[in-house]
Amino acid sequence: MNLLPKSHKEFSDKDYWNKFFKKRGNKAFEWYGEYLELCGHLHKYIKPKDAILITGCGNSSLSADLYDVGYTNITNIDVSEVVIRQMTGINAARSSMKFLNMDALNMSFENDVFNVVLDKGTLDALMPDDSKETNERIDKYFAEIKRVLKLGGRFLCISLLQTHILNKLVKEFCDNSWMFRIVRCHEAEQKNSENGDGNTLPVFVVVATKFKELPKLIIEVCMAGEKMIRLDTPQELLDCVKSVQDTAFVTNGLAKTNLDEDDEVSLDLTQPGEETPRYTLYVVDQKRMQAANKYAVFIVPQGRESEWLFGTAAGRRQLQQSAKFSRLAVVLLRRGQVYQSLDAVKEELAHSAKMLAPNGFSGQIPFLSVGSDVGRRVKVEEGSSKVSGDYVVEDVDVQGLTYRRLVFLDNQFLVQSEAKLKSVKKKNKVRTVIDFGEISTYHSFMCVGAQLVPAARVAVLGLGGGSLCMFLKKCFEELKVTAVDIDPAMLDLAQKHFQLEVDNRLEVQIKDGLDFLKDEAKKGEQYDVVMFDMDSKERGLGLSCPPPHFLHHLALQQVSALLQQHGHFILNLVCRDVKLHESILNTLKSHFKYLATVKLYEEVNEIVFATNSSKPYTTEDLETAAKGLNARARQKNLVNIKCVDLKDFLQSVTIVS
Repeated sequence: MNLLPKSHKEFSDKDYWNKFFKKRGNKAFEWYGEYLELCGHLHKYIKPKDAILITGCGNSSLSADLYDVGYTNITNIDVSEVVIRQMTGINAARSSMKFLNMDALNMSFENDVFNVVLDKGTLDALMPDDSKETNERIDKYFAEIKRVLKLGGRFLCISLLQTHILNKLVKEFCDNSWMFRIVRCHEAEQKNSENGDGNTLPVFVVVATKFKELPKLIIEVCMAGEKMIRLDTPQELLDCVKSVQDTAFVTNGLAKTNLDEDDEVSLDLTQPGEETPRYTLYVVDQKRMQAANKYAVFIVPQGRESEWLFGTAAGRRQLQQSAKFSRLAVVLLRRGQVYQSLDAVKEELAHSAKMLAPNGFSGQIPFLSVGSDVGRRVKVEEGSSKVSGDYVVEDVDVQGLTYRRLVFLDNQFLVQSEAKLKSVKKKNKVRTVIDFGEISTYHSFMCVGAQLVPAARVAVLGLGGGSLCMFLKKCFEELKVTAVDIDPAMLDLAQKHFQLEVDNRLEVQIKDGLDFLKDEAKKGEQYDVVMFDMDSKERGLGLSCPPPHFLHHLALQQVSALLQQHGHFILNLVCRDVKLHESILNTLKSHFKYLATVKLYEEVNEIVFATNSSKPYTTEDLETAAKGLNARARQKNLVNIKCVDLKDFLQSVTIVS
């Protein structure tokens, strides 16, 4: 039997409701949850002795449930005489409760007679659209509510708060004669989800309290937990409700469908009243996986969010395949937040995790992680650079080791610079220092370029924390390194927190890298190796390293001019766009005779070797150089075993030309 209206306008039609209740008979119809889901909110705002008016009562059992727990002064009205007859008969034993056939737009009550006017879905039924006719009708409804409420009385409205309805409520009740509050009712949403098709539309309780005059506008919301948040403007209120509704739209869609295998959905979770997200969640699906394990949540400990497995879409896809769940929600713990324990994080995520579950999932959600704690992230310094924007220097613990990192907050899941910390004992005092022998995998691959030739001069464009430059200086005692960075803040940070040593073997020039290339070429300077290790701020192009103008023809011509005949150009390339990547390699081929690349499987980086030497690149020569670099590093006591992982290096080498 189809009991849904043919069009949304029928929700406000008297004849529709008479037919509706005749078809349903005595079976209660609960649009927005029943007493058990709503009582936690209602009892906060209704006293047992209050005179209560329920508008548009329908055949809901809410008034009977309230009566049975001690709220006996209840008057119910409805425009449908059919439902009033039904409810009068059903509630005959509740002698002091009234059921009256009355239009809420034109009530016959005296002024100031009720402590509470309770509306459960009536406003939503009366206001199906934003037409002039509808607004005139709602003006009458609100005028009647304001008239019959006592001073200090409350208008409680349970609603889905469609945009036009919320706008109308704000216009009518957000002034100095009302205190206006909106509370989200999670209990009703959960009940609706369990009884329905998996959709969970947010249900709200609006509380407007009548005053003669308040000294200032009071607007409050509670969208999660018990904490009430005071807002400054009605627009903040509108934005807050819309955010909740938009999230529900996304999660409802996720419940009904599987994502394509190349897609993922990301959501930020923020505590009420805070601007900074507390968690970022990525949802990945596998359509083809017929796994008994349908859904799980993976919590990434602090400090590990930048690793390939957790910090990239491809890595998260592999994580899901390894975990063997058809849907996996990967949770990153955001910077600037405090997390007490892994159990506390699980408890905090419980509700959001349910929202992201696929349709048909039931039971307890498995929470997975690496280890048994939330990791450690300690802020060393934060600041802002005119060139690079906001940044943070922090110490993080990863698998029993501590690393110092520099992160630019405009892309906070990418580590700009990293150095391992170690403890040394000197004169019976233990100090924490930088371990210059521990460098990133892609930096170690770049250093192979310095081993390919008897290098005397190396230019490194992009200083960051200085780890690459310091390793070159420590490893190659005959080498002079010139580092170039456009941002003076990087030099200060590198010296202060990463123990960068500037002297006659390591020079730092603060200037635009393009100007450096032009000026050095003009002076006729020659380098054995030129390295690009710069990030790009124009990430929308699909190119994260280097900035695109450093790959234009003029810049590459100047690099070629700076190199000795036997010299090498070493490029740290991070490019996710396939066509752009192909174009970059073709551009490099037009300036250099020979190219080789090393693609890091568990990194986003690709190291490109380019030369105009008479000798082409071979896998054997690159292997010899990598082994030589490892031997040199051991000789200098920079590393105990190896600098370059030869297996990974050789498996990743491609001779391009």
